Amino acid sequence: MSVPFTTNDDTFDLAADDEIAACLSEGAQTSFFLFAGAGSGKTSSLVVALKRVRNERGDRFRLYGQRIGVITYTNKASDEIERRLDADPLFAVSTIHSFAWSLIEGFDDDIRQWLRCNIQEEIEELRAKEAKGRAGQASADRKASILSKTNRLARLSEIRRFTYSPNSDNRGRDALGHSEVIKIAANFLETKPSLRGILVNRFPILLIDESQDTNKLLIEALLAVQAERKSVFVLGLIGDMMQRIYNDGKADLDRNLPVDWAKPVKVMNHRCPARIVSLINHIRGPVDDQSQRPRSDKVEGTVRLFLLPSSLSDDAKIATERAVKDKMADLTGDEGWTGGGDAVKTLMLEHRMAARRLGFLPLFEALYGSDNLKNGLVRGDLPGLRIFTHIILPLLESRRKGDSFAVAAILRKNSPLLDSRAFESGDQIQQITKTRAALESLASLWDADSSPSLLKVLMSVSQTGLLKVPESLRAFAIASGPVGEVVVESEDGGDQVPDESDSLTAWRAALESPFEQIRHYDDYINGRSAFDTHQGVKGLEFPRVCVVMGDDEARGWLFSYEKLFGAKDGAQVSDATRRLFYVTCSRTEKSLALVDYTSSPTVVRDHVLREGWFREDEIDLTIH
Repeated sequence: MSVPFTTNDDTFDLAADDEIAACLSEGAQTSFFLFAGAGSGKTSSLVVALKRVRNERGDRFRLYGQRIGVITYTNKASDEIERRLDADPLFAVSTIHSFAWSLIEGFDDDIRQWLRCNIQEEIEELRAKEAKGRAGQASADRKASILSKTNRLARLSEIRRFTYSPNSDNRGRDALGHSEVIKIAANFLETKPSLRGILVNRFPILLIDESQDTNKLLIEALLAVQAERKSVFVLGLIGDMMQRIYNDGKADLDRNLPVDWAKPVKVMNHRCPARIVSLINHIRGPVDDQSQRPRSDKVEGTVRLFLLPSSLSDDAKIATERAVKDKMADLTGDEGWTGGGDAVKTLMLEHRMAARRLGFLPLFEALYGSDNLKNGLVRGDLPGLRIFTHIILPLLESRRKGDSFAVAAILRKNSPLLDSRAFESGDQIQQITKTRAALESLASLWDADSSPSLLKVLMSVSQTGLLKVPESLRAFAIASGPVGEVVVESEDGGDQVPDESDSLTAWRAALESPFEQIRHYDDYINGRSAFDTHQGVKGLEFPRVCVVMGDDEARGWLFSYEKLFGAKDGAQVSDATRRLFYVTCSRTEKSLALVDYTSSPTVVRDHVLREGWFREDEIDLTIH
């Protein structure tokens, strides 16, 4: 990889920006994949490119009623890009779900037909499982799910117009689920030439940030559109395959691009100090030939690897992690390492480790064991959990605080007892009284039990009709004659046909967990706890980062730090392990502490020294 010589860190990557501008210029349009590693300033490059297009071609786009599409990974990223572009309507900036819905909204007959086929396939799969399965609770759950899906299938003809909101749980009968919208959009782009024409005419240029984690089905559909209409449609992908986190992205995206695509590269890392850049370059070295350069005006930075025996007890581990932070304060002269709150960002490379420390391990293990549910679990967008985290938990908290206005707002928005149809068909005072009684019935669960199970809470809101129940949980409430409206939401996060029996078994186990675990899970997934997820810090940066690893405690087969650090001789290291390690280390602005609980501390020390990852004085085996 060759780059022009320059001593100005701010202009070092101008060649990449110029190459992107050339790809988007009129008459020389070329699709591209921009490699943008950690801290490379990809958002700045994106904004610069968009402003150039506006200056050169904006009037023409507006004349023909066309826009430039920009797909971001989060609402926060979308808001930031819109702000930098002065909210210019020339640019349609949105998340992937909003974009997908903008393509298929109004295709109600086609959506209905797709749903008929998809739901019927799910029913047939459940029936096949039931025919082979044994009697018992799993069988009862399957039968209930079949009934729920059959009811939805029968009601499809009653729906005149389908609805969807990317920022809600979409629990209405006419609402589509998040994963359904992605799958439908991908399918329609592949099978409907008219929709491909609409896409290209509406968005001659479409840029996708964090493309490595964008759903595989939709990415493949867009790649097919670009191949078919390359003369009039530019697709720009921006990302870094080393930072791919979710397994529903396209794993080989960077290796199978058409030969006529441009592949600009950003070399600078504006976030991390020199010592951290050197480390992450070593981490990704075996994967690709991408190597970053640190800013010359950054501090050197500090990194320490603390090697500890995996046999330590849970209490000893917690005490040791406090000692690590004290040691980092001494080494760096930075008292922030011993500060409270978010002074230090502690990252767990396996969620199970945080779940154990924060007290929601049974809930987490039940759902993480399902291939269909694990992505939604770690993203925090499973509708089956969001009814607890986004509705029931804040409802109970508002009631406990005596905030009647907040209680009323939550119930007006979410309770079928207070929707317009209920008010039109009955006495309003009676409906309000019924709603209050349903809320008190829910609250009374805590009078008899300090922390009732999630199942008891679900049964309460279902039996009284206080809340609508997501379809994924309908099977567990249906036996008691729930009043709530049937809702459908597909919750799988992958690109395969979900195993409904697998999901039902996982939900059954999860619902046996105490409700209090929901509070701990919600704090963790939203970054309010002492620990954070590697997903939650995607794109973020922190002065002090502490990364905690340990295979024995994690018990996962996808990740193995014993292999990465050489404690398991001759074993192949998974790309997922290396990627996760890269993402967490590359959040660091000043100093980094790595805590590894291993079966062989001295073997790990010798291995990382041979690999050149650390110096001897950067490895500590004495902290415990």
